[in-house]
Amino acid sequence: MLPNHAIPVPPARGHELAHEVHPPKVELFDPAAMTNTDPKGYVRRVDVFRVHDHGLYMSRPVEGHARIAHFESLVLPDAGLRVSKWRGRPGVDLGHDYYIDVVDVSGAGGGVWMTVDLYLDVLVRTGRDLRVEDSDELLAALRAGLLDVSAARRAMERAYAVVDAVARAGYDVDAWLTSAGIPVPWETH
Repeated sequence: MLPNHAIPVPPARGHELAHEVHPPKVELFDPAAMTNTDPKGYVRRVDVFRVHDHGLYMSRPVEGHARIAHFESLVLPDAGLRVSKWRGRPGVDLGHDYYIDVVDVSGAGGGVWMTVDLYLDVLVRTGRDLRVEDSDELLAALRAGLLDVSAARRAMERAYAVVDAVARAGYDVDAWLTSAGIPVPWETH
């Protein structure tokens, strides 16, 4: 067994472990209106939506954010995941290449799609490592009754599954998607 100091640990996001408990974040994706409504209720213009056999792809600018300029997301209802690739503003290192939210998805296959965030996130640095974040938020929401045991179990099972799959793919999200039969959707920016 390696001593603790010999185990490489990816850098943390730099936030405190204690969080104010909050209800699950809800986000809406409306391909017909070409809009994305973020968890705070802001309606954002979307450049591209594509519905495909595995889910929904979205690409849009991020206006008014100090660090993020643009992002692309792939909502995967069967996996209960939202895989995002963010582009930082010039000179900004986001500390990850992919941000994977564990979510419940409804509305797939018609009209407006909705994701309900189940708190856990998996951040991947391609070819290097990954980390799971916000376990503390999941536990706080469970204790506060904002999430039931079934939803918490789904969140953990999905997070474990994606961690295993991405690690087996050499910490390469695109390789993992391809091996799962999901075409890599990312556009060049």
